[in-house]
Formats: sequence, C-alpha cells, structure tokens
Amino acid sequence: MHEPPTSSITSFASIETDIQAMEEFAKTLANEVQAGYEPNLQRVTASMMTMLPEANDHIPELQRFLKVHNEVQNQTLANTYNFRDGTHVFATAAQSISDEYRNSDAYAHAKVGDVETAFTKATAAAARDSEAENG
Repeated sequence: MHEPPTSSITSFASIETDIQAMEEFAKTLANEVQAGYEPNLQRVTASMMTMLPEANDHIPELQRFLKVHNEVQNQTLANTYNFRDGTHVFATAAQSISDEYRNSDAYAHAKVGDVETAFTKATAAAARDSEAENG
C-alpha cells in the first residue's frame, strides 16, 4: 500500500490567520466596490450610452469605425457591470468560506468542492438579486 505523505505543516496558526485575512479581504473588497465603484457606475454608464450620429453612406471608413465603436461600447458596458457583479460574488464566496472555517479545528481545511459550492451559491444569489432588480 502507498502511504500518504506526512504533512509538512508544522504550525496551524497560519491557517487561522489565512481565514481571518480572507474574511477581512472579503469585507474590504465588498465595501470598496460599494463605496468606490458603485457611485460612479451610473455616471460612467450614462457617458457610454451617448449615441453618435449616423455615418454618411459615402464614408465607409466612418461606418466601420462606428460599427466597431458600438461593439466595443457594448462590451465595455457589459464588463463594467460584470466587474461589479463578479467582485460581489467573489467577496460573498470568500465570506462564506471564512464563516464556515473560522471556528474549525486545525486539521480542517477548505476543499476545492467547498470553494466551488461557495461560488455557486454566491453566483445564484447574485442572479436572483439581478432578476429582482430588473424584473
């Protein structure tokens, strides 16, 4: 039989510190998005939604530019909201993992499945919140 390798961890204090750091990071990240990003989001969105005039049919270069400009504008707008929403999901998942493992013993550790579950739950909650806002 193959024996599992012995642990190279000699101090479990770092695990506790990492959980506390993750919790602080999650709170800081969520607060920064709420306080620093969200207030500017509507202003930036309004600026990006400025419609440009139609191009003259005799200037194909301008028509192509406006087409590409519109595509980039739409993608930038999507990325702007995806950053906000994705950051919120990340902060929620980090907080969830921190909550689950904060009081665990030194040998307990977050498994990849636990992390994936936290992200799945946070993503589902964000989708429900988004539907409630838009619906």
